[in-house]
Amino acid sequence: ENNSGDWSRKLTQRVKANTSKKRKVSLLFDHLEPEELSDHLTYLEFKSFRRISFSDYQNYIVNSCVKENPTMERSIALCNGISQWVQLMVLSRPTPQLRAEVFIKFIHVAQKLHQLQNFNTLMAVIGGLCHSSISRLKETSSCVPHDVIKVFNEMTELLSSYRNYDSYRRAYNECSNFKIPILGVHLKDLISLYEGMPDYLEDKKINIYKLYSLYNHINELIQLQEMPLPLEANMDLVHLLTLSLDLYYTEDEIYELSYAREPRSHRAAPLTPSRPPVVADWASGVAPKPDPKTISKHVQRMVDSVFKNYDHDQDGYISQEEFEKIAASFPFSFCVMAKDWEGLISRDEITAYFMRASSIYSKLGLGFSHNFQETTYLRPTFCDNCAGFLWGVIKQGYRCKDCGMNCHKQCKDLVVIECKRRPKTSVADNSPTSALASSLCPVGVKEQFHGEKRSH
Repeated sequence: ENNSGDWSRKLTQRVKANTSKKRKVSLLFDHLEPEELSDHLTYLEFKSFRRISFSDYQNYIVNSCVKENPTMERSIALCNGISQWVQLMVLSRPTPQLRAEVFIKFIHVAQKLHQLQNFNTLMAVIGGLCHSSISRLKETSSCVPHDVIKVFNEMTELLSSYRNYDSYRRAYNECSNFKIPILGVHLKDLISLYEGMPDYLEDKKINIYKLYSLYNHINELIQLQEMPLPLEANMDLVHLLTLSLDLYYTEDEIYELSYAREPRSHRAAPLTPSRPPVVADWASGVAPKPDPKTISKHVQRMVDSVFKNYDHDQDGYISQEEFEKIAASFPFSFCVMAKDWEGLISRDEITAYFMRASSIYSKLGLGFSHNFQETTYLRPTFCDNCAGFLWGVIKQGYRCKDCGMNCHKQCKDLVVIECKRRPKTSVADNSPTSALASSLCPVGVKEQFHGEKRSH
């Protein structure tokens, strides 16, 4: 009798310990365990996969592309975002040894994703590590132990497009319960079915077998969405990852960073052609296109998480040192933080940093760069950003010379309303002008890069 009471007390103590640990979480990439990363990436992936409806699949079959299909675009953009984040996290480290450590960590993340049977994110992670911006880093790969390289090669084989993804299909079919398919492979199958069978048989009979096959194929994917998620997610980490994966860089920007880290060596033998990257080509070119309001919402959530976990004395400031470590989870941590003299950083400054630093924001930001000037208002005026009153006798706020927008000093870096006066620049264009590209280039890379262009 006594024994069972003891047992239940121990259990409640353990539960208590767990809940208090739940509230405070480390948002530092270096502290995150591969398992935490794979769980949270899977949480995001599953959330995105579950949104795809039966009619989304139908539309895809008929139009054979993801344009005008926002849920699918979002799922593909997430995949591409993960792939880029993996590359940029490796490239953000200054020495080959440190880059190798990030590479090894992502291999461990890949192993956990494989155990979770999340093949879609696995493809994104391995695709990032296979990308030529990473595979060309010879000094980095020489620091990666052989057993890790062996796992990496096995994963690459598993996901290879060889014989129409034969290895993947076998592994996938052996999995039961919770699993996330490589969406691109299954979309390709739907198209093959649709195009490979006639709509009508002789005597103008509808080809029922074709409709039935398509229906079954889609239904199999839809049924996976009903599976219970075999993991718990911490929302602070979800916010961290959501913001980290929302970045969008061009291939050229990533290569530029790669060559800055390990310049082309003239002595080295010509590179043997590396295996083509495994990531399916159906996903290329789909970049995340969140609207400014969404970005603003992600940023606010992330800032809330930062303060919840790091503002220990609740005075509205966190230390510069801690913030810089958190910023390292974002490949845009090349953005220089305006140094505050006492080494403390306020909520406003962090929010402004994330808004400014998010490269999507800068690319969309073609419309946001207002021409603000400090202004004295002669009549009561409200802030167009937060709707608060502009207090004070003189110099109460800032006014945009081009569009007339008014706002507080602390709101002027957070504005997500377009500047309407300016000539429209097409943001849809996939090749940003070189001026834009250079404004996004990580600080310091330009100087190291000496204008060396990679040969296409």
